[in-house]
Amino acid sequence: MKTRRIFLMAALLASATLASAQEPIAPKYPVKLFNGNNLDGLTTWLKDSKHADPRKVFSAQNGILHVSGDGFGYIATDKEYRDYHLTVEYKWGKKTDGGKYVRNSGILLHAIGPDGGAGGTWMSCIECQLAQGCVGDLIVIRGKDAKGKVIPVSLKAETALGSDKRPRWKAGGDVVTFTNRQLWWHKHEAGFKELIDTRGKDDLESPLGEWTKVECICKGSRIEIRVNGTKVNEAFDVFPAAGKILLQTEGFEIDFRNFEISPLLKDKN
Repeated sequence: MKTRRIFLMAALLASATLASAQEPIAPKYPVKLFNGNNLDGLTTWLKDSKHADPRKVFSAQNGILHVSGDGFGYIATDKEYRDYHLTVEYKWGKKTDGGKYVRNSGILLHAIGPDGGAGGTWMSCIECQLAQGCVGDLIVIRGKDAKGKVIPVSLKAETALGSDKRPRWKAGGDVVTFTNRQLWWHKHEAGFKELIDTRGKDDLESPLGEWTKVECICKGSRIEIRVNGTKVNEAFDVFPAAGKILLQTEGFEIDFRNFEISPLLKDKN
């Protein structure tokens, strides 16, 4: 009987430890999500090969997280996070998908549900777009859970319509709920043709070949996006408000560095 009690206590402790390990983490100090040497702490997913990466789409090269762009999928943190200040720097490589449209990638925030649960490619999440001319746009990506039920990803934002009738973030504007649409950054140029290596007149992305810094400040159910130090987008009542953090591969070669999170600054009250 004593042995059985000890076994049950050990099982309960193991279960509690596992449950706590799966709770989203609010960082108490800066955490490098990519350590610069290898892919420890990260997992990969490709639409065609699932968790296997036979073509080495993702690799660590001289302190850089290199994404070859061969295929569609992502590299993901193996832990879930909440209430953090994410910093990512990226620079485009030479490889393209062979088409005429803009180079494309993204940072996927608050990713939950099964790998590939959204169309076999993504997780359910909020995307911070990195496509040329669109850096800082927010996109709702809905997928399904393990039982096939739709995960109700959504966000709200203060908006204004541009001359193209598409919603852009504007502080004090009309509140709109997004369940599947794209919320454009506040100076997204109307009529932008989205041709490769073109620029919108107000784009903040660095010139081709240089590093661009993107910050995603996730506090509770709010997300604020900054590009090269300038605030470009904001959303609230975001669901989910925590999850894994993913970097996309979407047909274009791209390098990432300084992929890390820090604690939020305390309010000055």
